Amino acid sequence: MTAPDPGLLHSLVDLAVSWGRVGLFGFGGGSSMVPLMRAECVDLRAWMSDDQFIEALALGNSLPGPIAAKMSVYVGLQVAGWAGAGVAFAAVMGPPTAMMLGLVAVYLRFKERPAVMGAMATVKPVVIGMLFWTALALAPSGVRSWQAGLICLASILALAADVHPALVIVVAMAGGALFLR
Repeated sequence: MTAPDPGLLHSLVDLAVSWGRVGLFGFGGGSSMVPLMRAECVDLRAWMSDDQFIEALALGNSLPGPIAAKMSVYVGLQVAGWAGAGVAFAAVMGPPTAMMLGLVAVYLRFKERPAVMGAMATVKPVVIGMLFWTALALAPSGVRSWQAGLICLASILALAADVHPALVIVVAMAGGALFLR
């Protein structure tokens, strides 16, 4: 039996630590985790550039399911193959799953208490602020031309008109495949 590749082991540990942090500290879930994912993948580990991160984010958002799970698989696969995808996925999903089980049990018991209701009322605008900040931070890399600006505006208008997000994504991808070659 041969010894494991030390470079692969190091990459797997890095993936576990980074995606574990995203899972532990990515409060708000979903898109509010994007700034933390970007910090880990682009700024801290340099696994990808801003452009590559946005490309991965766009690819992940074209599929159903939690963005952190999809991004962990993408980055893990890129960094350390299938083992990396498995480690990153387990690291990002394990902590919040365990914490959610405990939190739901406590919340269901105490949700009518004023302190709990106050805490919930304040966390909602924080999540919106985090989403707004993420959009501002990613805009320079994701909207580089007036055409991209129009596509962004059209998607905002479509979502405001209650067009299903999946349809917005599919139409945009089809349009890009046909017209932006």
